[in-house]
Amino acid sequence: MKRALLLLAACGSDPAPRTSPLWSDGTNLRDERGRVAVLRGVNARVAGVFDVALDGGRTAVEPVPPLTDADCQRMHALGIDFLRLPINWSGYEPMPGAYVDGYLDAVDAAVQCAARAGVLVMIDLHQDAYSKEIGEDGAPLWAIQPAPTELLQGPLTDLGARRSSAQVTAAFATFFDQADPAGLQAAFFAVLDRVAARWADDPAVIGFEVLNEPPVGDADVQAFDAAAAAHVRAAAPGKLVMFEPSATRNLFDYAPKPAAPFAVSDAVYAPHVYTYVFDATDTRLKSISASDLEASVSAARDEATAWGTPLMIGEYGIGPTQVNADLWMGVSAQMHDKYLASDAFWVWREISQGGWGLYDIDGTERPQVLAWLSRPHAARIAGDHIVNAYDPTTRSLHLEASGASQIYVPDGYAVTCNGSSVSGTGWVDVDCDGSIDIQR
Repeated sequence: MKRALLLLAACGSDPAPRTSPLWSDGTNLRDERGRVAVLRGVNARVAGVFDVALDGGRTAVEPVPPLTDADCQRMHALGIDFLRLPINWSGYEPMPGAYVDGYLDAVDAAVQCAARAGVLVMIDLHQDAYSKEIGEDGAPLWAIQPAPTELLQGPLTDLGARRSSAQVTAAFATFFDQADPAGLQAAFFAVLDRVAARWADDPAVIGFEVLNEPPVGDADVQAFDAAAAAHVRAAAPGKLVMFEPSATRNLFDYAPKPAAPFAVSDAVYAPHVYTYVFDATDTRLKSISASDLEASVSAARDEATAWGTPLMIGEYGIGPTQVNADLWMGVSAQMHDKYLASDAFWVWREISQGGWGLYDIDGTERPQVLAWLSRPHAARIAGDHIVNAYDPTTRSLHLEASGASQIYVPDGYAVTCNGSSVSGTGWVDVDCDGSIDIQR
């Protein structure tokens, strides 16, 4: 009875989940049993899905690796239960109104790879510098208005310059014009409708993100997010809707708080956190502190609260060779746990752009990145008095919960419930009222 009342208080007059497999109580994600769900994930750019191939004899923008069953199974074995899957408008609608069903089949192959491994998926409508034709990925050639003055190709060694180029800036200005005189938002929303409908009932898909890193002003982003979210909600009423603030948050570590909750129910605020990572110099990284890193995550949690949503950090990460990378990743893990923020590391496997991924170019795992990602964490937390405290120095976790929680326990760790030993490694269910400790 007490449990039912707690859920009733969290969700208003209707405590039943409205979306599946996860739902929002307005503050946190929850699973079908009402437990707080905290996802630990990765992004994966997938060959045949992340659309960077070019016509006219031009070199592809960049090489993109495949996603195999071995990849998906390895994710789950390392404690990763969430895949943010970037897909591109250009791959699905290369010509106006000409939808390529085979492209969505390729997307589905990645979704089902994750599903077979027990990894949940968020499908992300992705862009970087607007389009592969003038930037990295995103819109098809016909949706670049005004028409580009120069088509580009790979290898991608100048992404920063492309992002700020005149033709990319002009294309974004046309797309985000709230009056939509070119009809581009309407065309994009038609794609959203079809994508959301395709996976509206797929149990592996938690929801859809309406657009990656929109690089325009907050008013235009918020208007777009609300309109896009309405399309997703109509096409997939049983799935979550993820939305981002302006990409300027990546640089400034905060975004304006809204005056009212988000426009549709069961939405999730999904900013990116790259504190100091993309500075022109490493001066601030050299002197970075835990408080510097906490400030951005704390602000993101406050922003999510103002929106009336859970918090998901859709991208975060740092290059393994950057200054204080271990400190950056360790404190980030600590803060994501503290603020009950789901996350997705950028990126799983990469063979271009300096290689941030778990795998080196020769296919071997980077021990440093492996240590960042495969750590003790709580995936489902029972109860309402929750302490989720990760210590990046000792790489240990202290969790306070009430009931059957699910935790991830790497090899070499021991688990106790109120001081009594609990057996198991990997994904472990622990029915404990009190303190759960995971230590090496």
